[in-house]
Amino acid sequence: MIDEIRIIPIRGIGEVRPGDDLAGMILAAVSADGKKIESGDVLVVTQKVVSKAEGRLVDPATVEPSAFAHQIAATARKDAHFQEVVLRESRRIVKMTNGVLITETHHGMICANSGVDESNVAGGRVVCLLPEDSDRSAANLRAAIAERTGVSPAVIISDTFGRPWRDGQVNVAIGVAGMLPLSDYAGVDDPYGYTMHATLIAVADEIAGAAELVMGKIDAVPAAIVRGYAYRPSDTASARQLLRDPRFDLFR
Repeated sequence: MIDEIRIIPIRGIGEVRPGDDLAGMILAAVSADGKKIESGDVLVVTQKVVSKAEGRLVDPATVEPSAFAHQIAATARKDAHFQEVVLRESRRIVKMTNGVLITETHHGMICANSGVDESNVAGGRVVCLLPEDSDRSAANLRAAIAERTGVSPAVIISDTFGRPWRDGQVNVAIGVAGMLPLSDYAGVDDPYGYTMHATLIAVADEIAGAAELVMGKIDAVPAAIVRGYAYRPSDTASARQLLRDPRFDLFR
């Protein structure tokens, strides 16, 4: 039974640029605020700053649009260059209507515009792509923090996704290191003696969503510490475990 969970914003990280030492920037911001990362913490970091540090930035003007990109752009608010970037980041188009593209990325995630984002990116028309491997990004960040502090927090790379059948967006985990992203209650009896069979809680998504409450979208707080949640440690866990097996996807 968990008594209390704290969510601590990490302020003062500043603008992140390609090649920056993101772990160092996070630790410096934590220290400047008189805090520290503790054993058992979960560090949630937004995809945007991870992608910036890894140089996952593209100027759409440098990309030659295909005929299909021009076709999409004819009915969309985005131009053909942007649409071509989205297409190149996708494995398949799930839904396309009125210029809105819902795609499956090369990572297997389903989201709008392949996760290609124009918001919170300095430098004119430059857009931000998802990390090539968000699990690897999370693991590298965790290792860098452990090397400098002796503490190995679980790390979640988060991004904002829309949800079918519900308005609004929420933060979800697209990269995980150091913790199991799912909590399986199958075979456990509830307080009334009913044995649960299909209760699988996406705890990494819940933690990512909770962290968003202190990070916001325009507050320049790209990371937070979640403290007090008793996660199950794992050195092999992956955010891909959160992706539903196509065999059991009733909407594919």
